[in-house]
Amino acid sequence: MSRLPDFDDVAAAAERIAGHAHRTPVMRSRTADALCGAELFFKCENLQRAGAFKFRGAFNALSRFTPEQRRRGVVAFSSGNHAQAIALASRLLEMPATIVMPHDAPAAKIAATRGYGANVVLYDRFTEDREAVSGRLAHEHGLTLVPPFDHADIIAGQGTATKELLDEVGALDCLFVPMGGGGLVSGAALAVQALSPGCRLYGVEPEAGNDGQQSLRRGEIVGIGTPQTIADGAQTQCVGELTFAIIRRGVHDIVTASDAQLVEAMRFFAERMKLVVEPTGCLGFAAARHAGIDLRGKRVGVVLSGGNVDLSRFGEWLKTPGSS
Repeated sequence: MSRLPDFDDVAAAAERIAGHAHRTPVMRSRTADALCGAELFFKCENLQRAGAFKFRGAFNALSRFTPEQRRRGVVAFSSGNHAQAIALASRLLEMPATIVMPHDAPAAKIAATRGYGANVVLYDRFTEDREAVSGRLAHEHGLTLVPPFDHADIIAGQGTATKELLDEVGALDCLFVPMGGGGLVSGAALAVQALSPGCRLYGVEPEAGNDGQQSLRRGEIVGIGTPQTIADGAQTQCVGELTFAIIRRGVHDIVTASDAQLVEAMRFFAERMKLVVEPTGCLGFAAARHAGIDLRGKRVGVVLSGGNVDLSRFGEWLKTPGSS
């Protein structure tokens, strides 16, 4: 296993991405406060470049490439936010990028990735292994592989979101962070330990995809089948080795939210705060409301991880229950 990143790496990442990544706003809602009986602070990574927190880690990782690595380029595998983040970061850093994406990925995501200038290589997710395809391309063309979450520079970059939140609002009692492979929540753990050590950090997974929760309970990484959930950014089958090592020591607990609760949260953000938040990005608020954690009188952070959602599906989800 590679060296685990620490808060010094998060601080260094914050310097590297300054002026490139957005310092996203922290928003408040009196209605949300009333619903939870707490002071809530929403870190709006749905307003980040490329629409999600992933740009932080991508830019941090690519900015550390050697001149030779930059000349040859990067390869990554992703069907969504990591793909677009790597493509945009590589364009800004003037290096070639190859992104391995499933042929049935949303056409808009493939188009956006190509729009940033990346070479998209399509594969069949049912008959091919994306890591094997990416590894072959890396070997054949001398590319550097940057995975979506289990990478020290990716984790450190993602930790800058929580660092910014804590720098702006001060110490928190609780922090809720969406969780797929664990890059965002493990980065959050590094920032929390340094800046708000009394804060209880909760990772939040979709109810149908609680591999991280099972892993934390068992003390070892548990793999599952691809979960059926609208939280497509959290449809991972297992956490990473690096992320799990940090989660075990820095995350208080992992809780879950149902798809119905995610739709309720999406509707709240759209109606009350005028924010478009993708289902995965709603995991934290859904858990703050429904996971049974007593938040009364507490200062609570909630990371909204992204806003990349197909607007036609978004509209369908937000229809009032029972409407056609």
